[in-house]
Amino acid sequence: MESVSGGGTKPVTSANGEAPTRDEPDILNQLMEIARISALAEMASGIAHELNQPLGAIATFSQAGERMLNRPEPLVARALEVFRQINHEALHAGDGIRRIRRLFEQDVAERVICRMPDLIAELRPVLEMLAARYGGRMHVTSAPDLPPVLVDRLRIQHVLFALVQNGFEAAAARAGVPVVELRIGGDRYAVETSIQDTGDGVASEDRGQLFRPFFTTKARGTGLGLASSRAIVESHEGSIGFENLEAGGCRFWFRLPATQEERSSHGESD
Repeated sequence: MESVSGGGTKPVTSANGEAPTRDEPDILNQLMEIARISALAEMASGIAHELNQPLGAIATFSQAGERMLNRPEPLVARALEVFRQINHEALHAGDGIRRIRRLFEQDVAERVICRMPDLIAELRPVLEMLAARYGGRMHVTSAPDLPPVLVDRLRIQHVLFALVQNGFEAAAARAGVPVVELRIGGDRYAVETSIQDTGDGVASEDRGQLFRPFFTTKARGTGLGLASSRAIVESHEGSIGFENLEAGGCRFWFRLPATQEERSSHGESD
């Protein structure tokens, strides 16, 4: 294995080149938390707005239809019209959900051919800041001569960030310095990236639902990080999973199919 970058983290500097004060990370965390809560609040408000009216109408029409059919002489024709209205409102609710989803959908980005070590190197400064926030260390190693992959760079980097952040959160829950290890390996068919932490591992009762949307083991978690990571990896025809380690901690991994193209994302080599 050849080392992509050494253990430990580099000193984090602010925009003016000076070392950040103790308050700067706190302010950054607070702003990120406010942005997260605001986005979720807007999404919840939008969903409620789109669904409340059709769901209320469905409830009203259902009660009316029940009364029409419970009469000594059922009003079948009128009840059928009510049922058609229920169907219409249900379709309207579905349209509302689709409108909400379109608000959060991004244009499909062009996928480029690159190598996972290069993609991780691009994200390294952000990951170093994440390690510094938890007072931890991060190690990255890669096998040599791995094949390239065809990916949406930003989305795969989102997966990496989410998994590394989860790793540091898990490791920070235990005594000692949090450590997260990124390892890149694979074969001619696929490239596997794994993120290993020194936390307590995943509880047995949580293993079957860890990738379900809105499932979270965190007090203030959204339950969307792992769910979105799985969706992104699977949209790349890849796979994602995890395993608890006998020595302690957990290892998350995702595999992306290799491409035989040798040109880089910056064009074909000479």
